[in-house]
Amino acid sequence: MLEKPISDYSHEEASLAAAELRAQLSQYAQAYYTADAPLVEDSVYDAQYRDLELLEQAYPDLVTADSPTQKVGGAVLSDFTKIKHDIPMLSMGDVFSEAELAEFDQRIRTAIKAPSEYSVELKIDGLAISLRYERGKLVEGSTRGNGTIGEDVTKNLRTIKAIPQTLSEPIDLEVRGECYMPKASFQQLNETRDQEGLPIFANPRNAAAGSLRQLDSTVTAQRQLDTFIYTIVNASQYAVETQDQALKQLQKWGFHVNPASIVANDLADVHAFIARYQRQRDQLPYGIDGVVLKVNSLSLQQSLGNTVKVPRWEIAYKFPPEEAETIVRDIEWTVGRTGVVTPTVVMDAVQLAGTTVARATLHNADMLQDKDVRLGDTVKLHKAGDIIPEVSEVVLTKRSADSVRYEIPTTCPSCGAKLVHLEDEVALRCINPMCPAQVKEGLTHFASRNAMAIDGMGPKIIAQLYDRHFVKDVADLYHLTANDLSQLDKFKEKSINNLLNAIDQSKQNSAERLLFGLGIRNVGAKAARLLLAHFGNLRALMAADPDEINQIKTIGQTIVDSLEAYFANEQMQQLIQELAEAGVNFDYLGPSETKATPDNYFKDKTVVLTGKLSDFTRPELTQCLTALGAKVTGSVSQKTDLLIAGVDAGSKLTKAQSLSIEIIDEATVKQYLDEVKA
Repeated sequence: MLEKPISDYSHEEASLAAAELRAQLSQYAQAYYTADAPLVEDSVYDAQYRDLELLEQAYPDLVTADSPTQKVGGAVLSDFTKIKHDIPMLSMGDVFSEAELAEFDQRIRTAIKAPSEYSVELKIDGLAISLRYERGKLVEGSTRGNGTIGEDVTKNLRTIKAIPQTLSEPIDLEVRGECYMPKASFQQLNETRDQEGLPIFANPRNAAAGSLRQLDSTVTAQRQLDTFIYTIVNASQYAVETQDQALKQLQKWGFHVNPASIVANDLADVHAFIARYQRQRDQLPYGIDGVVLKVNSLSLQQSLGNTVKVPRWEIAYKFPPEEAETIVRDIEWTVGRTGVVTPTVVMDAVQLAGTTVARATLHNADMLQDKDVRLGDTVKLHKAGDIIPEVSEVVLTKRSADSVRYEIPTTCPSCGAKLVHLEDEVALRCINPMCPAQVKEGLTHFASRNAMAIDGMGPKIIAQLYDRHFVKDVADLYHLTANDLSQLDKFKEKSINNLLNAIDQSKQNSAERLLFGLGIRNVGAKAARLLLAHFGNLRALMAADPDEINQIKTIGQTIVDSLEAYFANEQMQQLIQELAEAGVNFDYLGPSETKATPDNYFKDKTVVLTGKLSDFTRPELTQCLTALGAKVTGSVSQKTDLLIAGVDAGSKLTKAQSLSIEIIDEATVKQYLDEVKA
């Protein structure tokens, strides 16, 4: 907030304040729009943006061409081809109160000399996109960019199921809308990134932007993005006269259109719509941060026109951030598998955005100190992106007079080793490789779905195995016996057999799963796949020259250094040797990175193998099917497309039959494989 009322600022003071705000807002905008890693909450940005607007309105000569108030969106990344928008993609003006909404309505009434009919829609928290079709075929998709020049992300947009590749009519068309990440997809993505030791996204909007601006479209495809389209460029060519008609026509053409919209004849209807969705926003499967009013008549929109940055005929009413106050009772420190020690605030439980919240992460020690959170403090909580509980600020007026600053721990809460701040890191880290918390987290990661996928081996089982001295590293998992497992809590014969079978089956995984499962710092699932696809075998990767590794596209020096340090460690060499002796597969069984997968019966299907095979080993058939674009998994579920049943197939066959999943035998598999060869 400004230090004093605008009227009390001299020209010199206003100039200095405006310059400071422009620099700060430009930094925020670069992080938000370009890096997809916001530094502050939207409400903080909005408040400072309004302050800059007030200063520039009071002193118009202070307005500069590079001011955030004069620019749309962010920079265009150099990694993408540039696309010029023939009709600019502008931003929207924002209001934050009913009084400001009434002022907008009055401006419209004055301009058109009559009351206006509005199309009222939800403001989707996503990334603006443009789609262009020729003769009904999608030919181009782009981001808004800076409003005039966008990024060509056609290849990535083609992976989004909500975007039709072919329209219901063979027309030339340009449409615009919002690309977003559903809340469920966002939670799943962050859980996966956390397991891989990668930084999590702050909110669904930035996750969507980061996903859409991937150089590898397969990454975009995995992120489960969705869209809502709401604008027809040059709608008059299609006999569409109102925004309400445009939404209906877009739906007929096959686009996803948000069903929550009304035509309002007065502000009473608008206020009722706002109140309804402020109550319901937590129940929606996607994020919203407000409501948009658009003059419904498209001809009136055209006559009202635009400013340099925003249309005069629409406005966004932004919801205030939902916050709750509570009291800090404790600060717990947890150790991750890479040794990062993270503080979590434990508070009195409060209701926030539809859920009960009693814990919130502070991400790192620096954030804890910056916010100066102390035991006994009253703090304000909000949910970042309506999902992740975060501490907004300490309510200093309610702080006790005898409050003392919280002391950051200097030793690991698990093993007692000295904690360190490594160079260029904000994280506090335990560097003891034998730290029990790290070992348990590493074992859990190794067994996880994206690594070795050992069904039934979760954190609680791992903790028991470690605490009872049955395992000390991942190689020990392959030496577990039925007698060992029988000593675990509530483990009977069926549970024992299932876990032993899962452990044995994991030996047949393609080697990129093993490499990822080893938990080498900076080597995520994607990097592991690229490395093993290139070298073909884990031993070959271990023996490879660092310069050769560095030549692989998207593999940088950081990953090369991590691999070199890991493989040079004698303990790690011994571990890998023990895995080899246990019979764990070291070969890459996935598809070639250089060849396109031909169309075939197995392509894009999720396949499960069961029973005894006579003409293939499991790894051979898995490699063959994966090379044809299939995804081979170990368990039958509703997502399974095909079961290949060998002799003496058991429970997987029964489950597949109950779910009406397609089932074929080995002879049929060979017929389909012969068709590919032909």
